[in-house]
Amino acid sequence: MLKNLPLHVKIIIGLVLGIIYALLSSYLGWNQFTLNWIDPFGEIFIRLLKFIAVPLVLFSIIAGISSLTDLTKLGRMGAKTLAAYLTTTILAVAVGLIVVNTLKPGEYIAKESREKNRIQYELWVQETAGVEILDGKSFLTDPKYQDLVDEVDLPDATVADIESKMDAAEDMRGGSPLQFFVDFVPDNIFAALSDGGRMLQVIFFGIFFGIVLIQLPPAVSKPVIDIINGTNEVFLKMVEIVMNAAPFFVFALMAGVIAQMANTPAEVIEIFKGLASYSIVLTLGLFLMIFIIYPLVVKLVVKELSFREFFRRISPAQFLAFSTSSSAATLPVTMECVRDNIGVSKNVTNFVLPIGATVNMDGTSLYQAVAVVFMAQMHLVDLSIAQQLTIVLTATLASIGSAAVPSAGLVMMIIVLESVGLNPAWIAIIFPVDRILDMIRTVVNVTGDATVSTIIAKSEGELDINTGY
Repeated sequence: MLKNLPLHVKIIIGLVLGIIYALLSSYLGWNQFTLNWIDPFGEIFIRLLKFIAVPLVLFSIIAGISSLTDLTKLGRMGAKTLAAYLTTTILAVAVGLIVVNTLKPGEYIAKESREKNRIQYELWVQETAGVEILDGKSFLTDPKYQDLVDEVDLPDATVADIESKMDAAEDMRGGSPLQFFVDFVPDNIFAALSDGGRMLQVIFFGIFFGIVLIQLPPAVSKPVIDIINGTNEVFLKMVEIVMNAAPFFVFALMAGVIAQMANTPAEVIEIFKGLASYSIVLTLGLFLMIFIIYPLVVKLVVKELSFREFFRRISPAQFLAFSTSSSAATLPVTMECVRDNIGVSKNVTNFVLPIGATVNMDGTSLYQAVAVVFMAQMHLVDLSIAQQLTIVLTATLASIGSAAVPSAGLVMMIIVLESVGLNPAWIAIIFPVDRILDMIRTVVNVTGDATVSTIIAKSEGELDINTGY
């Protein structure tokens, strides 16, 4: 009976069984066994998808562009794609700011704890050059808080994880304002192919190669195009084979993730309880994007696709995104869902989705907006509208080209915090729940990719809804 179930149902079963097993494993003290003998299969799964993803992006883009006969269509489709991704990213940040300012998750923390946090923030400002208190208040000089001032010390911010991420953020800030465009061009395409964090360079090479290919005489270009198309089909078949085993791999992933987080069920619950208000508000914002904004946009543009049908057709990619926390690892399956289940043409799928997996980080942008304002609230720092708009701009720009891998948003968070004059070491506050929330953020990213590709296909007349799915 299980054999006849749709793939997305099998993946859900794998997810649920993985969570149940992980809780049972932590209760019985089997965590070390889980980490040694089950978690590695989850890592193998992610590696399989990642090694397929990079060459699939390259050959898909080249195949898509080489099939075009009109370069003006490529330019038009590229402009539409970037405009659509930028729009959805700004929309995601706006949703995040509305939710966090309305529900104020930081205010659910005990008042005395928030006052101590505020004093720590002011002590940090005193010791940090070039930084000023954002709202002009001073608890350090207020007699009302003198007892608390005597109790509070500036926390040690030398945690290895924080330092490594701050170093990464410093590297990203270095260079000229045009560094992004410099980094876009590969100096060695083979090095770019071997480094998953340089996907933009792979995309640049693929676009350039495809454009040159269609300018050559047919007698020269046809053998190359045949090889490209054939190779692309091989990688697509690899995806199909790997996905047949996805439910088992997803079980291993979920079991491993929870086993790494805590040793007992009580610890798992405690991790989430301490940051419950933040987690709930962020999840609400992410769910608004997944279940309301994206399907509404699709429904407005593509009348034939109902809310239910849209989700049914992309659900395998969504569940896989939740399991892997990686847009890049999920990309092969996203392409398969959009092309075969929805009916987006190969041209649009091969061009729009690889770009989206790299530049479209709606979930990450929304998370940055919510997390920064939450941390400001829990430190009793009142951010003005102008400062929050700075968050919008910085989060949007920081999300473009961020690595499509788990927890890349934490590195971006440091840049966003510093852009408004807040302590970058605050990322330690959200560490405990970041992994599970990162899984939901990735679902937002992948759903956004599917939404944009469907809209672009409709606008280009290259959408043929698969009525038989």
